Amino acid sequence: MRVISGTARGRSLKAVPGSGTRPTTDKVKEALFSMIGPYFDGGNVLDLFAGTGGLGIEALSRGADKAVFVDMDTKAIDVIRHNVQATGMEGQAEIYRNDARRAIKALVKREMTFDLLFLDPPYRLKDADDMLREMLEKGLISPDATVVVEHDAQHTYPESVDSLVVWKQAQYGDIAITIYRVENE
Repeated sequence: MRVISGTARGRSLKAVPGSGTRPTTDKVKEALFSMIGPYFDGGNVLDLFAGTGGLGIEALSRGADKAVFVDMDTKAIDVIRHNVQATGMEGQAEIYRNDARRAIKALVKREMTFDLLFLDPPYRLKDADDMLREMLEKGLISPDATVVVEHDAQHTYPESVDSLVVWKQAQYGDIAITIYRVENE
């Protein structure tokens, strides 16, 4: 695993030990960023269920201002810290060990909003749409946001979640990506 493009291009990323975390492959990451970017002019990123932090780090490398990384696993948090440091992005990163739902509540209290959100929950969890609904209701998702949900290809998320509408979808073997954008009235 590596950073594909931008200021940290080519830097290697450490993987989380064990089989509990499945990092987004370079091939999928490259395809994903060609759909949503490929580069960004600032903005805040939320990498929920961050794992190695690879998606948030890639967004920072491609021009995002700041990224918040959240994961429950202590080993994942250690790996994210290592990867953020190895790419020289400590000043742009906040890293939290927390449950996704609790993290959402904490971010709401801080009145944060995000322009790019990555949700890559364990495939057994199929409630990313409920989390998106909650984040929309509580104002965490900016009016021009892009939301990326990585999930099992066997599972299908709805065409719309309140004001979020499916913008693009792609499948790579058993991995599927559903990308939502806010539909402004």
